[in-house]
Amino acid sequence: MTEPQVWTLIGVFAAALFGMLTLVSTMFVRMIRAEFQSVHRRLDHLDRDVQALMRHTFGVDRG
Repeated sequence: MTEPQVWTLIGVFAAALFGMLTLVSTMFVRMIRAEFQSVHRRLDHLDRDVQALMRHTFGVDRG
């Protein structure tokens, strides 16, 4: 394994592997953040609905 072409190919494949790993991990983190934001938004809406029900049913403001 002393031929320059072999070492060049090893370097190219290593760089491509590292690039793909970086791309996939970045996309995964973005996807997880987006899901957490949507869950947080749903919980905010649920909290608003529960407060409206409390005000309507008991005349109580929970805030």
